[in-house]
Amino acid sequence: MGKLQGLLFALATVALVALATFYFTRTWLPPLKSDRAAIDHAIWLSLVVTGAVFILTNLLLAYFSWRYQDDGQTRAAYWHHNPRLEWAWTLVTALIMCTFLFKALNLWAEVTSPPPPDAMLIEVTGQQFAWNVRYPGPDGMLGRTDHLLASQENPIGLDKSDPHSADDVLLLNQMVLPQDRPVRVQIRSMDVIHSFFLPNFRVKQDAVPGMTVQIWFTPKETGDYEIACAEHCGLGHYRMRGQVHVVSAGGFDKALADAAAQ
Repeated sequence: MGKLQGLLFALATVALVALATFYFTRTWLPPLKSDRAAIDHAIWLSLVVTGAVFILTNLLLAYFSWRYQDDGQTRAAYWHHNPRLEWAWTLVTALIMCTFLFKALNLWAEVTSPPPPDAMLIEVTGQQFAWNVRYPGPDGMLGRTDHLLASQENPIGLDKSDPHSADDVLLLNQMVLPQDRPVRVQIRSMDVIHSFFLPNFRVKQDAVPGMTVQIWFTPKETGDYEIACAEHCGLGHYRMRGQVHVVSAGGFDKALADAAAQ
C-alpha cells in the first residue's frame, strides 16, 4: 500500500463511521418522547466505544500496510506469539465488556423497576393483527377476561357478567396517554407472540400467550406516535400498527371519550 493509498484508507474509515453514526441517530432512531433517556445514553456510549475501536484498528491497519510494505529488498521477519500483547488486548477487551455489562444490568433494573403509585393502568392485548387497548372505568379496576368468551364482537373475551367490566373502555389500535404522568401497561396476547413497540418512547416488550407482562414509562411530549409489532406474527404482521396520542393531562378524559366514540 502506497502512502497516498494509506491516507485515503484512513480518511475513508473515519468518514464511514461519521456518516453511519449520523444517519443512525438522525434517521433510524426517532426522537425521544419519554423519560427513558438512559437508553439513548447507552446507545451513544456503545457507538462511541465501538466506533473508536473500529477507527483505531483500521488506522493501524492502514499505517502498518504502508509502513511495512514490500520494498523488494527487506526480508520479512516472523514470530509466533507475544504473550504480553495478547494478555493486554484480552484484559482491555474484558474490561470494556464488563463495563457494558454492568451498565446494561443497571439500566435493565431501572426499566423494570416498580411503577410509581400514581401510574395510570392500561391493558394492551395483541391479536393477529391488531392491538386492543383497554382502560379501567371510574372504578379503577379492569374487568375479568376469558379467552373462551372471545369472538369477533368481543376480541379479548371480556366477561360481561363481571361488574368491573361494565365501565371498561376498549380501543382498537389507538392509545391515549396523558402528558407527564407515569403509565403502567399490562401486555398480553390472544394467540401468538407479538412485540409491543413504541419507538419514540423506547418501549419494546414481547406479548406472550398465557402471560401478563408489565412495563411502565412517562410520556413527555404531546403528539401522535406509532405503535408497531416488532415480532413477525403471521402474514398480516406488516399491518399490525396503531397510534399513540399523547395529550395534555387536562384534556385526557375528553380525548379518551372521543377515541372511544369513533
